[in-house]
Amino acid sequence: MTAAPLTSAEIEVLRAQFPILSREVNGHPFVYLDSAATAQKPRRVLDAERAYYEQANSAVHRGAHTLAAEATELYEEARRVVAGFLEVDENEVVFTGNATEGLNLVATAIGYASTGRGAGADFSAYALRPGDEILTTEVEHHANLIPWQELAARTGATLRHIPVRDDGMLDLDAATALITERTRVLALTHVSNVTGFVTPLERVVPLARAVGALVVLDACQSAPHLALHPRDLDVDIAVFSGH
Repeated sequence: MTAAPLTSAEIEVLRAQFPILSREVNGHPFVYLDSAATAQKPRRVLDAERAYYEQANSAVHRGAHTLAAEATELYEEARRVVAGFLEVDENEVVFTGNATEGLNLVATAIGYASTGRGAGADFSAYALRPGDEILTTEVEHHANLIPWQELAARTGATLRHIPVRDDGMLDLDAATALITERTRVLALTHVSNVTGFVTPLERVVPLARAVGALVVLDACQSAPHLALHPRDLDVDIAVFSGH
């Protein structure tokens, strides 16, 4: 199905929902093109945040008084909404400060499991040793690259990258050759923040599954645009931002 462009009237309705877009720059309507980095907030989000701070601001899961109970319920309702969006169970949703923190949390847990330091027991099946391999792609955001570089340095594992073809798409033939029995983690973007291409997960994930690798998906750019159902995608962990 071909998408139809928005009409001028529809665009104005959307713009009216974002207070920041009411400003002008050099006499022209304000246009914002950096949503891939930080999206602007519509009025309903700003109103919800203001209402929380004015009516229910309190420590979550740390008090028995009225405000604490209300704040905790709002927090858990947000978890339920996110779980519904992802079509997963509520206990599968973990809130972190941002996507970078989420990816670092996963890499750190694998690191603890690899060194036997107690934490990260749930990742014991993916403990890394010298000779094991972590596989990413050449177009990863730093948030999905540096944690794996550091993990490889700590554990002696080897970090490899699926190359990108001249047309900006992943080289699937190279991916097939790179994913081997030594691959313990496959960490890749769902939609590239560089080129916008959509990773053909249906081609890549089965290769990782065949060797028992953990699949970590950076879904920051896909969550706002695509149906994001980690179970259907057959990934172990999907990380994205709320902004």
